[in-house]
Amino acid sequence: MAIELLLLLIVVIVVIVVGVIVYAQRAKNQATPSQSPAPPQDPFANDGGGTTGDPRSLKAGDMIDWGNERTWIRGTLRLSEGGFTWSEHFLEVEGGKRWLSVEEDPDVELALWTGRPDLELIPQGKSIELEGVVYKLQEKGTGSYRSEGTTGLKATGGLDYADYESDDGRLLSFERFDHGGWEASTGTKVTPGTFTIYPGS
Repeated sequence: MAIELLLLLIVVIVVIVVGVIVYAQRAKNQATPSQSPAPPQDPFANDGGGTTGDPRSLKAGDMIDWGNERTWIRGTLRLSEGGFTWSEHFLEVEGGKRWLSVEEDPDVELALWTGRPDLELIPQGKSIELEGVVYKLQEKGTGSYRSEGTTGLKATGGLDYADYESDDGRLLSFERFDHGGWEASTGTKVTPGTFTIYPGS
């Protein structure tokens, strides 16, 4: 009798152990395999896929690769007038002042600007002649700005602007911040996809 009970006990234990093993195996097979984390990526490596990034997301600290030149964005101005907003991104260059403007009206419009402190002009009249080129007034107004990174301006303030364009698409712009003096700049339109954006940290 004792032997039969012992054998019965052994059989019960074996059945329980086998059941636990089978259950564990099924649970393992049904579980979603965990994904290993993606390997580290070089933020400056070009993947060859032609990705240019979204210029509307540019910010201070990002790098722009023009193909034959790389520049960093030192500071950004977020500008607004009424419900309309646009951005100006100041680029790290030796000597002078250069920036990229980005606006959506409704398509994305880009322009590369160069500061012209040598010009003693103010935005008067509906046209201005500069270096043999006639620029016609496109728009002017008053708005506000918010400064990010290194711009040389306060954190927030006001601006006045006047934008001119020639018949062949060359640009002339005037800005003054916080009721200061007018600053003139000349610019050229940039086609989206001309440069590659590498986001900063």
